[in-house]
This record gives sequence, structure tokens and C-alpha cells, in this order.
Amino acid sequence: MMNLLSLALLAFGSPEDVPVAVLGHAVQKGDRIEAGDFSVEQRPAASARGALTIDQASGMEAARNLPAGTVVRQADLMRPQMVRRGEPVTIRIVSGPLIITAAGRALAGGSKGEAVRVVANATNRTLDGVVEASGTVRIVTP
Repeated sequence: MMNLLSLALLAFGSPEDVPVAVLGHAVQKGDRIEAGDFSVEQRPAASARGALTIDQASGMEAARNLPAGTVVRQADLMRPQMVRRGEPVTIRIVSGPLIITAAGRALAGGSKGEAVRVVANATNRTLDGVVEASGTVRIVTP
């Protein structure tokens, strides 16, 4: 009798199973995750605790390599990097109505609104700025 009950639970899933979004394929560190990367599976409620919804995870980047079937949590993702270390950037120096642009190189990576250090190619000076857009760092002077 007990074996029959066990088989029934395996066939129909535990009453504690809940639908949760899992990755349909492996994702590499730094890859952007989109809604099409997910599928919905039944998982035990305990393993689904802290799982992000498809909407919450879409548009974020993987903070580490994630294998297929992973239940994605906040620690697995990071905001998209708009500036990456070592890549060329446009430096916008803003002082009131005056805006000067210069070519430079990022010394650190960052997402929108994060502070980063850059080196201006022309002067070889290190400047602190804020990521404004993809490949653009803004420096505000008083």
C-alpha cells in the first residue's frame, strides 16, 4: 500500500510543489538574461524560496556561470554593465552649460549610476566619474 502511495506522489508531484522559473539552457558569466531563457517547472516549495520571477530576472546579467535548470536568485544576477574595465569610453566633463568630451579608458566596470575611474587618453590623467550610458562616463566639476 505504501509503495502505491509513493508512486502516486512521484507521478503527480508533491502537493508542496510550486511553479518556478528555471533556466532552459546554461548561461555564462556576464551574459544578459532574457525572458526566452526561462521555462517553468514544478519544484518543491523549499527549493523555490527566494527565486526571482521571469520579469525580475529579465535584462539582468549573470554574476557567475549558471547551468541549465538553475532556479535564479538575486545573488546569481547583477545589473547590466554599461562600462567594462579596459574598454574605451567617452568622457563627458560637465561644468555648468559647458560640456567637453574626451576619449578615455575605463579602469573599472560599472552599471548606470555607479562611480568608476577612467583615464583620459590625451592627458593620461585619472578621473572619477559616474556611468551615464553605455560607454559614457560623466564627470561633474563644481
